[in-house]
Amino acid sequence: MDRPVSICASGCICAAGKDTRACFETMLNGDVQPTFAPGFSYDQPMHSPVFAVEQEWLERQEKNPALTETMQLLFPAVEEALAQSGLTTERLGNLKVGSCIGSSTGASLNFKSFYQQWRKGDEPDLDIIESYLHSNPAAALAERYKLNGPVQTVTNACSSGTDAIGIAASWIRHGLCDLVIAGGADALSGISYTGFSRLMITSPEKCRPFDKDRQGLNLGEGAAVLILASENTMQELKLNSMGQVLGYGTCCDAHHLTAPHPEGTGLKQAINEALVRSGITASEIGFINVHGTGTENNDRIEGQVISKLFPETPFTGTKGVTGHTLGAAGAIEAVMTVMSLQNGLLMPTRGFHEAAAESKAIPVTEQTEINAEYGLSDSLAFGGNNSALVFKKGAV
Repeated sequence: MDRPVSICASGCICAAGKDTRACFETMLNGDVQPTFAPGFSYDQPMHSPVFAVEQEWLERQEKNPALTETMQLLFPAVEEALAQSGLTTERLGNLKVGSCIGSSTGASLNFKSFYQQWRKGDEPDLDIIESYLHSNPAAALAERYKLNGPVQTVTNACSSGTDAIGIAASWIRHGLCDLVIAGGADALSGISYTGFSRLMITSPEKCRPFDKDRQGLNLGEGAAVLILASENTMQELKLNSMGQVLGYGTCCDAHHLTAPHPEGTGLKQAINEALVRSGITASEIGFINVHGTGTENNDRIEGQVISKLFPETPFTGTKGVTGHTLGAAGAIEAVMTVMSLQNGLLMPTRGFHEAAAESKAIPVTEQTEINAEYGLSDSLAFGGNNSALVFKKGAV
């Protein structure tokens, strides 16, 4: 059983809102429509809308041409978390602070115009390549705030954000850090959009997680972080607790490059490991924030596993208002799981209307009051990766 790790602050930005509270309120009471006008350049007809962060807001943010768009999302999320905790740059400088951020591509593949010019025999500007070299998310974060602890960018496809938080908690438990800024970030990318389109798993309309008529996913973008702290640091700095990270489990089922194992063996093992490390049973989990992409494979396999392991536990999916934010998804869902525990409210699953006849997986469809001590957040990813985190309400 792993020792609980305190969470003292959060930051979140996605199509649902520009901070944690706004995102949570939108998920509880609002809705978001995907758009065919993303911020990335794309010279082919788009057949699937995306959940983009409001461009006007992005244009008002600090811009550093030496960094990629993903950093424009990550830094405001971190600023929110630091402001929420009262941690200043000066205070961070007196502590051992780690940086652990998940990302799929970090928009590092937005070089299409460079490649096209190069193939034509031109000599394109190297600035965009330079931005890639300076935009390792965890390293760029550490450099910006002069953090002096471990630095790790986790690139484990769509479970990256979940994995980053699980790894960061282990750093606290092993005494490597006083604090860790942990989460995930990914901006929309034309290359990623093309790849998902070629896999034919994107939806021509707003996604419908777990619905019988689901047609696929919508891509999205965003960033979210949790600040994790040791108990000594919580007490010395008089930080407020917004919850705890308990167990983390991860497992690769090694079945297929892009599809989960048909029996969900990897996901089951990841969830079971997270429960064992938390020292609790499945029946104690009060709710689940699921991966719920809206694709045929993901929802069918995840639904089977959830129905078997948690037959009476309510669950919700949030990609109907965020889209699939890839490396940021697990972090955004972790932040929303902590918010649900804090506020005793579970958000409806936007896009779901009716389950398939053979499915036992029916997500929450209305804002629901909950009295839960523990919440679970899980992620499935390309490469057969599966990861799960258990959170607990209140202070350690």
